[in-house]
Amino acid sequence: MAEKLLEIKGLKTWFKTDDGVVRAVDGVDLHIDRGETLGVVGESGCGKTVTARSVLKLIDMPPGRFEAGEILWKGRDLIPVPAQEMDKIRAREIAIIFQEPMTSLNPVYTVGDQIAEVLRQHDKLSRKQAIAGAVEMLRLVNIPNPGKRVHDYPHQFSGGMRQRVMIAMAMSCKPQLLIADEPTTALDVTIQAQILELMQEMKDKLGMSIMLITHAMGVVAETCQRVVVMYAGKVVEEAPVEALFGNPRHPYTQGLIRSIPRVDRAAAQKERLEAIPGSVPSLLNPPVGCRFAARCKFAMDVCVKAMPPLKEVGPGHRVACVL
Repeated sequence: MAEKLLEIKGLKTWFKTDDGVVRAVDGVDLHIDRGETLGVVGESGCGKTVTARSVLKLIDMPPGRFEAGEILWKGRDLIPVPAQEMDKIRAREIAIIFQEPMTSLNPVYTVGDQIAEVLRQHDKLSRKQAIAGAVEMLRLVNIPNPGKRVHDYPHQFSGGMRQRVMIAMAMSCKPQLLIADEPTTALDVTIQAQILELMQEMKDKLGMSIMLITHAMGVVAETCQRVVVMYAGKVVEEAPVEALFGNPRHPYTQGLIRSIPRVDRAAAQKERLEAIPGSVPSLLNPPVGCRFAARCKFAMDVCVKAMPPLKEVGPGHRVACVL
């Protein structure tokens, strides 16, 4: 049995709004083993990012709140941990790469100062030592001429280079878990491949685990060992990557995989991309039964009466579906 580094049990992260309570994450169960890459996939608004931010307690409270559940980090529940203790865990033990680097980097500070701030906070280095550490981190993420670029500002970097800076900042304290929230969004495919390869290299060097949040099923197939599929605030399928792509069991997962463009068949015949009909239900008043039922061609009467639990259908393969 692999050691569970992070285990989330029955997590409910809700937000109070003028229209009512939004159940953004509504009973999520997942775990990440030491040294593995876990992919978390699903449509926009399914709760991927809120789950990730909940782990680091980066949820504004109010309007957000933890309604129920546990976030066990090496066996310790993080939900009751005070803010001062969480500051010691963030970056040093669990780091995060945010979705859009330009909104995450401060435009009035050099990238070197921003990386050095993390090192000074956690390693208690002098400013000179921290800047030297920042140069070394920029070198590790393959930024040319790091001794000069460490004094540049975020706007002087391209999108791919800014993402490398974010990775350097996240890796600076050698965390045990890296949460990568759509790290290749808005980057062209060549740069995407370079960023994913860089993350894999850093993972191998540091022996860390990765929680990769993405829309791209192809990225998941290439980089992950296990996959969690989320829909409308819940986990609907969890499986090893080979089992998920070889034998997807939930109709939503099947729809996601069918919507992947088939480059291998594009030259021989023209195919229309398959889309999942309908739209995601409102999380203000989610349906009682299976939240995918309204969009599912296999839906039956039982599907709208109660939410099916996650059941094991194979080794490490769990599905929330009556079929």
